[in-house]
Amino acid sequence: MDQYLPILGMLLLGALFASASFVASSVLAPHRKPAESKLAPYECGIVPELESPPRFPVRFYLIAMIFVIFDIEIVFLYPFAVEFKALGGFGVVEVGLFSVVVFAALLFLVAEGALSWGPIKRLTKAMPSRTSDSTIARITSRPTDRAA
Repeated sequence: MDQYLPILGMLLLGALFASASFVASSVLAPHRKPAESKLAPYECGIVPELESPPRFPVRFYLIAMIFVIFDIEIVFLYPFAVEFKALGGFGVVEVGLFSVVVFAALLFLVAEGALSWGPIKRLTKAMPSRTSDSTIARITSRPTDRAA
């Protein structure tokens, strides 16, 4: 039990610090709405003359995070390359399994459209296959344009 005492102490200290931070924030924070001048953008004392640029779409950040994740996964292959001979067949199987999981994740992302920049494309229901009955039904249901 003595081994877990420092961990319990750190958890207690962390909880105490977090609760003290919340209490200090509620006591010391201003309780009135800030003035319009406080909410205006301010940069080096110069009043901005132009509107701020538009924000990047969220899809940009998603693709950036996906890139970072796959980049880190590729970095995990370097230790394998260094110790290739020492790991032998076990290492080849493990790296093969790792590669299959990474490739499956990439296929899932592509299938979900996470890597496409354009607007989301939704599939529409296709027309039923054409038969003579469906063609006759389509033609007979069309209003006639001829004058009688």
